Amino acid sequence: MPGNDVRSKPRLPGEVWVLVVASFIIAIGFGIVAPVLPAYAKGFDVGTFAVSAVVSAFALVRLLFAPVSGRLVSRFGETRTYIVGILIVALGTGACGFATAYWQLIVFRSFAGVGSTMFTVAAVGLLIRITPPPMRGRASGLWATGFLLGNIAGPIVGAALAEISIRVPFVTYAAALVLAALVVWWFLRRSTLTALDTSAPQAALSVTQALGSPAYRAALASGFANGWAVFGVRISLVPLFVVEALRGGPALAGLSLSVFALGNAAVLMISGKLSDSIGRKPMAMSGLAVSAVGTIWLGFTTDVPMFMAASLVAGIGAGLLNPPQNAVVADVIGARAKGGPVLAAFQMVADCGAIIGPLLAGVLVDHVSYSAAFTLTGAMMVLALVFWAVAPETLPKEPSSHVAEGVASESGCLDEGPEVPTGERLAGRPRQPDA
Repeated sequence: MPGNDVRSKPRLPGEVWVLVVASFIIAIGFGIVAPVLPAYAKGFDVGTFAVSAVVSAFALVRLLFAPVSGRLVSRFGETRTYIVGILIVALGTGACGFATAYWQLIVFRSFAGVGSTMFTVAAVGLLIRITPPPMRGRASGLWATGFLLGNIAGPIVGAALAEISIRVPFVTYAAALVLAALVVWWFLRRSTLTALDTSAPQAALSVTQALGSPAYRAALASGFANGWAVFGVRISLVPLFVVEALRGGPALAGLSLSVFALGNAAVLMISGKLSDSIGRKPMAMSGLAVSAVGTIWLGFTTDVPMFMAASLVAGIGAGLLNPPQNAVVADVIGARAKGGPVLAAFQMVADCGAIIGPLLAGVLVDHVSYSAAFTLTGAMMVLALVFWAVAPETLPKEPSSHVAEGVASESGCLDEGPEVPTGERLAGRPRQPDA
């Protein structure tokens, strides 16, 4: 029946595409700064640990401010929080380009972290609210693809701008962020889909209730490992490894980050579609396994071609992991509960990884070797793989079969939804997970 065909193939809302374009613009700016940030910090005559601390300080502020971001989203809505957050990052990043001392760089970078967690939590919350549940993997993959495509071009542009002045990339990133804020404001200012629904109060799903799902715990474990590797070690150590171990320059460091992003972007949409069809769990486990292999391999490379190959493998692994991981968090929250606290907790765990990872890896580099640092990073992914091995599948067969409805109903947070046996509710398992 034609009607059935229409229902079986829902279309992504146009607002999702607006977020994708914005993430692309943001990523170009982020990619411009990423390869030059360690060298910029090093220019203040500090050691590897202090260079890593610049990355960790950004993540630490994100961690501390994440609960506030969740409350801001619930109070003012995702769109406003998103735009204000982007503008805060623009101000902090632009200021980094004018820092005259190491402590100023730390302060400005930390201030940018406040806005970063605001727009990250808001963007994910908005994606969850406006995307049909059976398409969450694809929406997450598409959004991440926009970010990664920008990351492919960004490092190359950043390396070129650094030839003019190492401060120029920071100002350029700030300009890109302002542009992204304008795009989101212009195209979503009259959107009824993204507007807060004040007609009926929504119950908030607490972190304690979400932790009742082993799948959410698995997402936290992989989020921690992913934050450690991708947002921590990759940014703080890879550029230094290229310079110190491979005897390359900033351009080569930028190229390596682009190769990682290329591998990531190549599989994001595939992973998103597969996580919406065969399930979240197999794709997440595959991503963690590939990421572990690529990350450990990085530390044992001795020439540029091998290093680029390892970067590509690590990027593919991260691309396979992200869509199903984010989709699981969305499944736990569901569409009828406020998920600010649960999203904030997930973001906080990832930021913990981004804080601890560079610091411990930096200590290992200073006292042992780069190989030891990358091996420890890969081991964290293997540990997360254990959590996923015992987690249930959360892919909903129908929009109504959310994990959130089962978990939240344990405490009476939601008064709607189908009756599901208690064991299945707490496990986060749809009735027919293999569909």
